Amino acid sequence: MTTKMTAAEFNDMKKPAANKFGARRTRVDGELFDSASEAKRWGELRYLEMEGSIRDLRRQVDFPLKGPSGPLLTDKGREIVYRADFVYCDTKTGDCVIEDRKGHPTPEYKLKKAIMAAMGLKIIETRS
Repeated sequence: MTTKMTAAEFNDMKKPAANKFGARRTRVDGELFDSASEAKRWGELRYLEMEGSIRDLRRQVDFPLKGPSGPLLTDKGREIVYRADFVYCDTKTGDCVIEDRKGHPTPEYKLKKAIMAAMGLKIIETRS
């Protein structure tokens, strides 16, 4: 006798895909982070915000990538974006900081970082 299951039941049984760099998703205060290192950095930045060193702390902020002739698009016509791990303002300098927590920079990340630099936006990398 065979048992039938729905697609939803099958998907529930599948193991989540492993990260190629060994990072494990981590939940802190109800928020899901791509890695324990990213979650730890979020805690550090939250402390700096409470202390008053930084303000307007946000995470997972999208920046549409633009070239000389306008927005960069995928083959399907969607805008290509760079998603920053953290964005905040430094209260001492007034500068807006775009920060990415990196263990292993991928070729895709390096390309997006170069495009952001061409747009005049600098990404600060913090290592795990």
